[in-house]
Amino acid sequence: MYIGNSNNESPEEPSHAVLTPTPSFRPLKILVHGLNFPPDLIGIAKYSGEMVSWLAARGHQLRVVTAPPYYPAWRLAPADRTLRYRAERFETVVAVRRCPIWVPARPSGLKRLLHLASFALSSTPALMIEALRFRPDVIWTVAPALAAVPGALVAGRLAGAPCWLHVQDLEVDAAFRLGLLRSPRLHRWSLAVEGWLMRRFARVSSVAPAMVAAIAAKGCREVSLVRNWVDTGRIVPLERPSPFRDELGIPADAIVGLYTGVFAAKQGMELVIAAARRLSDRPLYFVLAGDGAEKAAIIAAAAGLDRVRFLPLQPVERLNDLLGLADIHLLPQRAGADDLMLPSKLTGMLASGRPVLAAAAADRALAGEVAGCGLVVPSEDLDAFCAGLLALAEDPDRRRVLGLAARERALAVWRRDAILEQFERRLLVLADRCRA
Repeated sequence: MYIGNSNNESPEEPSHAVLTPTPSFRPLKILVHGLNFPPDLIGIAKYSGEMVSWLAARGHQLRVVTAPPYYPAWRLAPADRTLRYRAERFETVVAVRRCPIWVPARPSGLKRLLHLASFALSSTPALMIEALRFRPDVIWTVAPALAAVPGALVAGRLAGAPCWLHVQDLEVDAAFRLGLLRSPRLHRWSLAVEGWLMRRFARVSSVAPAMVAAIAAKGCREVSLVRNWVDTGRIVPLERPSPFRDELGIPADAIVGLYTGVFAAKQGMELVIAAARRLSDRPLYFVLAGDGAEKAAIIAAAAGLDRVRFLPLQPVERLNDLLGLADIHLLPQRAGADDLMLPSKLTGMLASGRPVLAAAAADRALAGEVAGCGLVVPSEDLDAFCAGLLALAEDPDRRRVLGLAARERALAVWRRDAILEQFERRLLVLADRCRA
């Protein structure tokens, strides 16, 4: 089922998806399990928090089992660097259980595995307790981290509840393609375990058609497309210059290439810095906003570049002004990762009504999402990236047309309420099926 369009089905509908009837509404008890949750500002935490908030406003009861906030800076608060479990409230109505976790300062392949394993070990007892106390109708768990999903399956058995796995990143494939892990034997074993675990879930979903197809190829029977979303009422095209221009000392007539999000190995941020250095004699400014394990290295690489500006993550209240700063949104992506994950930042880029310059192979998921709303150049190809950037910078009419198309795409495909209404319906169907 295509989830993310207010008009019934979509031509992107995967052939293996199963249409479901519209159930009668009743409040559900939903146990949410995932590594990242607010107050982390971006990525999976953002979407999990918005989903929980939306469902709670609809009258559903929710509880959350998660880790303390640490992402994307890969840094825990001093109070969370212990083995202590912590209980809190999210938006006053949702009980949240924070489970202790080990967070490496510099995440490598092996350290990431240990990091994920620590969450799996700590969150499993919490899931079991919540399953017995809360008796959820559905358990919703998010990957990454796949290492933690056996705990969700056990909790589902204890509660007699169906388990739904939502895949934001195909983490096993990405780890090996990006060289974070290298052992062929470990790769084969990891893929076998991943497929076996996925097939144990009542339903599996992911955020892009290509990722849905990849999961179905692992033998999963029911795989749904549940897109990430954007609040198109909050993120709107700016009709005035962004206040960030004055704050950053950027001339009114300069062209701004904006990157927002995580500074991580899979993003390929070196491409943006290399383009800024090559085009340093042009009236182009580069603004890189966000945080992450690679940020210090990227700042060091940009030394001497007068037209590169760095910003920290911005609060939600300033996000629209930040996205409206862009004349061109920059979306680099490392080769090998562009069909295994769909950058969550893309939704806000499109809703802001600005064109996107993306680095991805032409046959990848990211290229298909950006087509008609910007330009797509090959991953890690500096010549092509610079040429695409100049082509957009020097053609304001083209930027305007592509920006209008981006906004229309956001309204048609990525609108929050349409996506979550469809998602809620599937939750109701899954709970009804289990009860029957």
